[in-house]
Amino acid sequence: MGTRDPDAPPAPAPAPASAPPAAARAHLCERLLADLRTEIARADSKAAVLVAALGITAGVFSGLLAGRNWSPDALSAPGATVWWAGTLSLALSLFALLLAVLPRYRSGTWVLGQPLSYFGDIQRAVKAGRLETALADTEADPVTGLTAALTETSRIAWRKHQWIRTGLIAFCTGTLLLPASLLIG
Repeated sequence: MGTRDPDAPPAPAPAPASAPPAAARAHLCERLLADLRTEIARADSKAAVLVAALGITAGVFSGLLAGRNWSPDALSAPGATVWWAGTLSLALSLFALLLAVLPRYRSGTWVLGQPLSYFGDIQRAVKAGRLETALADTEADPVTGLTAALTETSRIAWRKHQWIRTGLIAFCTGTLLLPASLLIG
């Protein structure tokens, strides 16, 4: 070890240790994944509320018309066409909203050497008797597993929102067409 010259300028302070790129990327993926999971939960809640509103709407229309001993046969041809278009719109709405809340799974299968990125991967690793190895692989390269989970989770959120949009448009269409058919007569 050498001695330091007291008259020499002080040595520059070492640069602050920054997170390695992989750790920063993993943190970003984890944050985005948490945001996507929250968005999926919101989408499921929206779809559930819309299904409830659809049930109330159908119940109100049914109750009003059943009390009057009415049937769509009483409508003119244009009125009946609008009635059945409204009924089909409400059926489409129900179908789309149920598809929005339908559980979705990642396509593909986990194989040894790939990181675990969702519950199906874990189940496949357990069935293969390779969970410990799969956990070690995932721990060694967390970013790969996180990006796979991020990719799949964003696909799920996108699809849910598409079905909710379809269901909402069909719901609004149906709730406008049914009363319109009664006005047309």
